[in-house]
Amino acid sequence: MSHLMEDKTALVVEGGAMRGIFSTGILDAFLIHQFNPFDIHIGVSAGSSNLAAYLANMYQRNYKVYVDYSVRPDFISWRKFFLGKHLIDLDWLWDITIKEMRLDLDRISQYKNYYVGLTEVNSGKTHYIKPDKDNLEEVIKASSAIPIFYRNTVNINGAEYVDGGVSDPIPVKKAYELGAKKIMVIRSRDYHFNMKKPSKKMLLDVFLRKYPQVKLATLKRHRVYRESIEFIRKPPKGIEIIEVNPPDEFETNRLTQDIEILKKDYQLGYDTGINIIKKWNHKA
Repeated sequence: MSHLMEDKTALVVEGGAMRGIFSTGILDAFLIHQFNPFDIHIGVSAGSSNLAAYLANMYQRNYKVYVDYSVRPDFISWRKFFLGKHLIDLDWLWDITIKEMRLDLDRISQYKNYYVGLTEVNSGKTHYIKPDKDNLEEVIKASSAIPIFYRNTVNINGAEYVDGGVSDPIPVKKAYELGAKKIMVIRSRDYHFNMKKPSKKMLLDVFLRKYPQVKLATLKRHRVYRESIEFIRKPPKGIEIIEVNPPDEFETNRLTQDIEILKKDYQLGYDTGINIIKKWNHKA
């Protein structure tokens, strides 16, 4: 779809680990109804993986990731964590899903304005990478590498990266900088959620001692988050931002592995997606 520069539309998807079940439901509703009016797609953390499945046109691919692979003890294990291994084992998840239901990399690579936010370890700054067919899987893995929960960094083109949600949890300003005038932001938190300053600073000192800039970015994260919320709710003149939040009955948290809760919250996302399409088409 070709637009004039000033008419660009963007879709921004927040992360949130297992809370990403909500955006998966929305994006599956979009797929069923062949709804993709967006020129720019930006995701961080779980949001980048969900966007990848959407752009790959793989209906319910990530639903299966959440309600099958992610609930296995191979993926989230406190026992392994206390033994010095990963709490969230991205290595296992990536290996098995690439083997058993790999993303359609050719299809995704047709989208020239798909951006993934990553946090660069040495600077603590956000890098937005436009993944290509060769690095897409590593890029979205890096964007999902939550410090402490996943103990490694991910190397891309000689630089080390971790979760993009550390330095820019809701990359709405990036969409604006890229020229989008109408931006949809799919959140993983309710409308009234207010991120607080990290209370367990000692944990950060211990786990992130090798990555001082990542620690600093983590300590500033609540401020960046609040600035993004303010931008969403008071956008610059001439910019329309549609904020989509999980409803009050949404129960999934970052590490939920209860399949019934995940299925219910996926359905909440799907139903929300249907309503969004109606509203968007009504306004268009």
